[in-house]
Amino acid sequence: MQRFKSMALATLAGLLAFNALAASVEIHGVKLEDNADVQGSRLQLNGAGTRYKGPFKVYVAGLYLGKKVGTPDDVVNQAGAKRLSITMLRDIDAAELGKLLTRGMEDNMSRSEMSKLIPGLMRMSQIFSDQKKMLAGDNFLIEWIPTSGSVITVKGKVQGEPFKEPEFFKALMSIWLGPVPADWKLKEALLSSK
Repeated sequence: MQRFKSMALATLAGLLAFNALAASVEIHGVKLEDNADVQGSRLQLNGAGTRYKGPFKVYVAGLYLGKKVGTPDDVVNQAGAKRLSITMLRDIDAAELGKLLTRGMEDNMSRSEMSKLIPGLMRMSQIFSDQKKMLAGDNFLIEWIPTSGSVITVKGKVQGEPFKEPEFFKALMSIWLGPVPADWKLKEALLSSK
């Protein structure tokens, strides 16, 4: 009988541990797992929220880091892999999205900083132009992989070679976490770290 109780407790503990690992957050029907694996690094959801344009919901974003932090500098300076996951809530012209991302970087950087990133900006714009449309439910990822650089994955497909410069990843993150973010409430949600 004692052995049966021990086995039952072990099974229950295993199920609870599995459920804790499989936990997730849902925002506007978009499920964000509490953890993500990026190139063998286990990351945790730092924060998540919705990008609004006026009254319209545009996308849900989730920021994954090795350890939770609450400031933009801590995000950029944290060693290890990082991921920003974006899932569209409405259809959008992908070329226009690429332009908005570039404008978001421009709003948060000096001219001299931007000029150094022009080849990367042109390549990123091309990535989104090639997509034609991003439909509601489509997802793209921006990942920092320390051994490679910034990797953009659109609709589950890696888009070309990584962007090697750490400055490019920092500039990308400034769209959401910089002094002039795309959406202040989303910035707060991504940095909630609770």
